[in-house]
Amino acid sequence: METWDALRARRNVRRYADRSIAKEDLDRILEAARRTPSSMNEQPWDFVVVTDRERLRQLADIWKYASHVAYSAATVALVMPVTEPGEDRDLINYDLGQATMSIMLAAADLGIGSGHASVGDQDLARRILDLPADRECPVLVALGYPDDRPITPISRPNRRPIDDVVHKETW
Repeated sequence: METWDALRARRNVRRYADRSIAKEDLDRILEAARRTPSSMNEQPWDFVVVTDRERLRQLADIWKYASHVAYSAATVALVMPVTEPGEDRDLINYDLGQATMSIMLAAADLGIGSGHASVGDQDLARRILDLPADRECPVLVALGYPDDRPITPISRPNRRPIDDVVHKETW
C-alpha cells in the first residue's frame, strides 16, 4: 500500500478475526516503531510484544476501555521510564504518540487493524509485563485483522471539514 493509502485506510479496530499475524509482518511493524523519530534522538521507549492469549486477556483488565486487547492477535505495550510530570515527561509522551502512529500506519500498510488503549492500572501492567520498577506502560496498541471489513482507504472519513480545522497564517 502507498503511504497516502495507509494514512487514509488507518482506523481504530477493536474487533478482530481469529487469525494470527505472520512473524515477518509483526517484525516489520516493530521495526517501524523502532525507527520512529524522537526528541534529540533519545528513543525513550521499549516495546513489549504480547501474543500469548492468557496474557492478552490479563492486559485487557488494565483499563475499562481495553477489552479489545483480549481478542487481538498481538498487542504492543509501549514502555517508558518513570518520569515526574513536566517537560521531560511531555516530550516522552509526544515521542510515544509518534511511535504509536508508526505502529498503526505500518499495520494498516499490511492490512492489519489496530486500536490503542491507555493503561489505568500501572501496578497490574507492571506485573503482567514483568516491567522493572523504573518503567511504566502508558499505552497499548492492539493489532489484528478486522472481523468486519478489510483495511482499505476510507473515501468519506468521519472528520471535521478541512476548512474548520486548517487555519492559514493566523487563526
